[in-house]
Amino acid sequence: MRPKLAGVILLGIASAAVAQPNVTEPRDYRTENYRAPVPATLTGARVLTTAEAAAIWRANSGVFIDVLPRPPKPKGLPEGTVWRDKPRFNIPGSIWLPDTGYGRLAPMTEDYLQRGVARASHGDRAALLVVYCQADCWMSWNAAKRILSYGYSNVAWYPEGTDGWERANLPLTEAQPELRPDEETPPSH
Repeated sequence: MRPKLAGVILLGIASAAVAQPNVTEPRDYRTENYRAPVPATLTGARVLTTAEAAAIWRANSGVFIDVLPRPPKPKGLPEGTVWRDKPRFNIPGSIWLPDTGYGRLAPMTEDYLQRGVARASHGDRAALLVVYCQADCWMSWNAAKRILSYGYSNVAWYPEGTDGWERANLPLTEAQPELRPDEETPPSH
């Protein structure tokens, strides 16, 4: 096989492996069925492949924001039961702002997101912000869209999230969520 043809075939195979389903970008936030195929676009944001996200990470040229929700403590646990959150492993150096990707946010959660993004960007609305969670997760799409609405102009959405990162054998590290205003100490793990 000729080298040029082989390259075209390999490129086609690689593109097919990361192709997004034909999902239409909604006009507003997704408010249900958050673990489902996502669109290939987000108006106003740059959509990143794993290779592009890794290049930004290696160059330390962007702030990575993980928005994967934190599992809630089960209700009705007997008194004295020790609760341990499931560990979250994310892209090293990320800021984790859990529960900020839902379609509707309580005012306190929206404030938490706004403050977290302002801290992460050092108040620079032109700073590159890379928003992610997992593959086929609308949480990151919603959060990136919301961050754009706050006036940040350099938002990138990484739809493959930690799933794509891990498939590429890139490092993950155990994360702790950013403290919320109503928390005095980090949640126990």
